[in-house]
Amino acid sequence: MKFSYNWIREMVEDLAMAPGPLEKLITMKSAECEGIEAAGALLERACAARVLSVEPIPDTHNVKAVVDAGRYGERTVVCGAPNCRAGVITAYAPVGKKIVHGIESDGMLASAAELGINRDHSGIIELDSQVGAPVAGCLADSVIEIDNKSITHRPDLWGHHGMAREVAAILGLKLKEPAKLRLLPEEPPAIQVQIEDLNLCPRYSALVFENVTVQPSPIWLECRLTAIGLNPINNIVDMTNYVMAELAQPMHAFDADLLNGDTIFIRPAVPGEHFRALNGEEYTLDRSNLAIADAAGAIALAGVIGGLDTAISAKTTRVVLESANFQAASIRKTSSAIKLRTDASMRFEKAQDPANTIRGLARAIELLQELSPGIRVVGGVADQKREIPAPPPIELPLPWLERKLGRAIGPGEVRRILESLEFGVTEPRPAVFSVSVPSLRATKDISVKDDLVEEVGRMVGYDSITPQAPLLPASVPPGNPERKFQHEVRGIFVDQGFTEVYNYSFLSEESVRAFGLDPADHVRVTNPIASDQALMRTSLLPGIWRNILENAKHREAFRLFEIGMEIHRSEVGQAVPPVSEVGQAVPPASPACGRPGSDLPAEIPHLVATLYDRQSDDAAGLFELKRAAECLMPGAQAVPAEATPYEHPARSAVIVWKGQSVGRLFELHPRMVETGRAAILDLELRLIQSLVRADTKYTPIRRYPSAAFDLSVVAAQREYAGNLESAVASFAGPLLESIQFLRQYSGPQVGEGKKSVSFRLTVGSPERTLASEEVSEIRARIIEGMRGLGYELRV
Repeated sequence: MKFSYNWIREMVEDLAMAPGPLEKLITMKSAECEGIEAAGALLERACAARVLSVEPIPDTHNVKAVVDAGRYGERTVVCGAPNCRAGVITAYAPVGKKIVHGIESDGMLASAAELGINRDHSGIIELDSQVGAPVAGCLADSVIEIDNKSITHRPDLWGHHGMAREVAAILGLKLKEPAKLRLLPEEPPAIQVQIEDLNLCPRYSALVFENVTVQPSPIWLECRLTAIGLNPINNIVDMTNYVMAELAQPMHAFDADLLNGDTIFIRPAVPGEHFRALNGEEYTLDRSNLAIADAAGAIALAGVIGGLDTAISAKTTRVVLESANFQAASIRKTSSAIKLRTDASMRFEKAQDPANTIRGLARAIELLQELSPGIRVVGGVADQKREIPAPPPIELPLPWLERKLGRAIGPGEVRRILESLEFGVTEPRPAVFSVSVPSLRATKDISVKDDLVEEVGRMVGYDSITPQAPLLPASVPPGNPERKFQHEVRGIFVDQGFTEVYNYSFLSEESVRAFGLDPADHVRVTNPIASDQALMRTSLLPGIWRNILENAKHREAFRLFEIGMEIHRSEVGQAVPPVSEVGQAVPPASPACGRPGSDLPAEIPHLVATLYDRQSDDAAGLFELKRAAECLMPGAQAVPAEATPYEHPARSAVIVWKGQSVGRLFELHPRMVETGRAAILDLELRLIQSLVRADTKYTPIRRYPSAAFDLSVVAAQREYAGNLESAVASFAGPLLESIQFLRQYSGPQVGEGKKSVSFRLTVGSPERTLASEEVSEIRARIIEGMRGLGYELRV
């Protein structure tokens, strides 16, 4: 949300504080500011200038222009605008000298876009001003950017007047009221309003204007809207956006001559009703959508967007101006259903003040008198509303306030703060205030005395309160074994050089099908935040695959991992036991699983890790991931398995630990990755957690030295090294301490279609030092046994 410093300054008398310090005060006392950006910086030095002469520059589209720049004197400027001609008055900005096409250009002639007035960069701006005068009504501005999330509970802060009220209260200054209610006519209305459900539309106000002239807005209005990110369109539409940005009251203008009948209906849409919106899209509505309609059908989607059939155009001469209030939840649902969020819907979603509708109309009358000279109001205000009783006063005991706040504060200061924020304050009993809540803060904002404590506390400054630990007993919360285990797993993979990623739990049908999964088996989101996030994930693989593709564009190699939930359908009335990728049932160990008698989905924690290398042409990534898996599960084995469609046909395995299949290790199929190789490890964490022993058995350090020797087994090129390792270990006998894979060699020395796999064996006894003869006997037994199996050994 963007706020113009100049705009705020117009509504706060004697505001002299610079934008930087003011931004910090707003952050500490009202809403979180994200920074300040300059708007229209050139306007500070620009002035009106007359082009005296224009001379084409050979072989270019530019011209050499001599201009009278008033206080800057006569200047020569190289300009490429098509409308640069002798006699035109435009804006000159002294931005320094530079050589262009061999000509010294002193300054520039600016377009409206370069000045920050609007987005028109088709040519230099044309002015109707005295030479040397500043650009009328346009000033360099500082735009304060505020985090929307910090004002979701404050509908009054979605307009400049609301923020100006905060600034005035913070600095103890006087706030100006921009809306003059005395301008509202008291005659019978020229149009009728009929609301079908006052809960969905608590108030709808409308006013008719005639003798309207639709034309471009004056540059002061375009400049102000552009500074806060709104696009100028014409004087009528810009006026509605101006009122919305100033008073937080969205408005809409209908071409009165395009309406059917003399009544505006506010009703739920007819199922199947079609509506053409201003954005050119056609929507099919249902009863959940609130429509603004005339006798022929929908002319606007309430609180979201207006209709194309009644839009303002250059031919418009009569206007019906809408200023309404809608139920926040209804607007949010409609906006989400049609996947369209507008400046209006964002404000209505926050539960706007129904009393604000006529303030918006009063402000519109004043603005239109300037923007469309000769305009006339026809009749009075059509205003239908639900009478909303004022909220009951809140009793605020001052001793309780001080105790809750944690510091002493005088009654006069409390009264001043609350009244500056437009609360009503009386004192029915000593040291007890009765506080009435203004309507602008009564919509889901201020309702209990604790809310008033926050109002006082933020204004006096939380930094003025001495920090003090709460005098409450502290106790250790119950343990969460699953979270603790996942934290340990996270630490292991971070220590191995992996970077953790977080992906959405939502997937697109395209990414689901890429892994051979059926979209129908997924839980579907009713109102997805985006069209490509409609399915709840049953696997973490599509997410990590997307991470691989994106990171591979920028890096030669990387390691990533994610810990998250797979979300599987459950049949109504029966929880589905989580099933691993490798077909092993997982005992429920967490309330995250679907509960018996419930149709809640089953959530299964998984870890997916990937190792990508653009230059790799071997299986090094698979071995590294297997090593990482062994850090978590000592003794885990990779057992070759049939590949799924997204796995490399010759590089896929099941991870087996303690007799259970706990995951898969594979390389992505080459069609899934354009360049390089991506190895992936997918582990089911709940199953692994159930296999981890809670107790650790002590093994004393060996008192006697061990002996080690190497053996190289020559086998077929496609022989699994794991099978060779198992065979070698089986012949070593009970004195074998460990066996370690060393290397693999293929080349002329072992013959075509063969490979040499080398292992290091360590043998020893806990009771004595082995004699060299015993070590030799073990070695010979292994060689003899392997040769008996048909293998050749390199010794």
